[in-house]
Amino acid sequence: MNIPLMDLKAQYLSLKNEIMHAIERVIDSGQYIGGPEVRQFEQEMAAYTKAKYAVSTANGTDALVLALDACGIGPGDEVITSPYTFFATAEAIARVGATPIFADIDEKTYNLCPEKTEEKVTEKTKAIIPVHIFGQPADMEAFMDIAKLHNLYVIEDACQALGATYKGEPVGSIGHVGCVSFFPTKNLGGYGDGGIVVTNSKDIAEKVRLLAHHGSRKKYYHEIIGYNSRLDELQAAILRIKLKHLNEWNKLRQQKAAIYSKHLQDLELIVPFNHPDVRSVYHLYIIQSEKRQQLADYLKKKGVATGHYYPCPLHLQKAFSYLGYKESAFPISEVLSRRAVALPMFPQLKNEQQEYIISVLKKFTGESR
Repeated sequence: MNIPLMDLKAQYLSLKNEIMHAIERVIDSGQYIGGPEVRQFEQEMAAYTKAKYAVSTANGTDALVLALDACGIGPGDEVITSPYTFFATAEAIARVGATPIFADIDEKTYNLCPEKTEEKVTEKTKAIIPVHIFGQPADMEAFMDIAKLHNLYVIEDACQALGATYKGEPVGSIGHVGCVSFFPTKNLGGYGDGGIVVTNSKDIAEKVRLLAHHGSRKKYYHEIIGYNSRLDELQAAILRIKLKHLNEWNKLRQQKAAIYSKHLQDLELIVPFNHPDVRSVYHLYIIQSEKRQQLADYLKKKGVATGHYYPCPLHLQKAFSYLGYKESAFPISEVLSRRAVALPMFPQLKNEQQEYIISVLKKFTGESR
């Protein structure tokens, strides 16, 4: 077999007629930026996340940058986040002139640890960015308690977790503001870049929208220095179609994750922790192996693609060397970065493909003893 880590083509083929019709509708309209598709998609996203407001952006990174800027965070401020996440989370903090402060992760959920986060709070701290890594929600109740005690913003990085819930509530609208990415490989992915900011604060929503449109409410009149960060009509039209299927796709991911965990839990591997308070949407299915590279090479030889998320934690990235972190600063993140292996995970993964992957893993663990 030849099994990819993700299969975007299979998803497209299942919706091809609807998507091509939507693309044709937009092109025929002659309106490509800031039109009815974008407005309706924002309304649908607000409803989906149970947020009062949703403001679309050009990508998920911009969503984070605009959220930080809209909260008034800038030079001299500190924002606490995880060192075990995609670069954009901390990049956005640095981009607005603030300082990323890292705290280690929980060894079970791989999310930012609330206790270690609170230890990092100083008088300069203005916000916390918990990342719902791999689709598993962070401990939002704990982070909101910390924020209330220290008068901080909580900005949810939900870029990998659209549709996930924490104690029955959708991620993104639990904190003061939430950020989502529509990068093609996300659970809800476009055919290009895209993002959105969701919030229950009218002031934050209006500021994000103002910033995203060159600081302008009225054409050619600019109140502040802003950005150019807009979702286009084509992406909005495509995402509107896909949003209707997201719950079904996430359910399939959950079912496939349960099958993996059932059959792999007794092997010399660590499978994802399933917290009873949350519903993960398994953007990625991550296992841990002390023989990570050997396992990845073996699977590749057998036709199974894998991913390495993330080989270098953020505090050890060259771009953040100015922060002064050294190796062993965050041991849980560093160990996970050496052990993590992503297995194929997508809604269209066939039963026989998954059975094959499991059989290969069982064979590897048996041979490597």
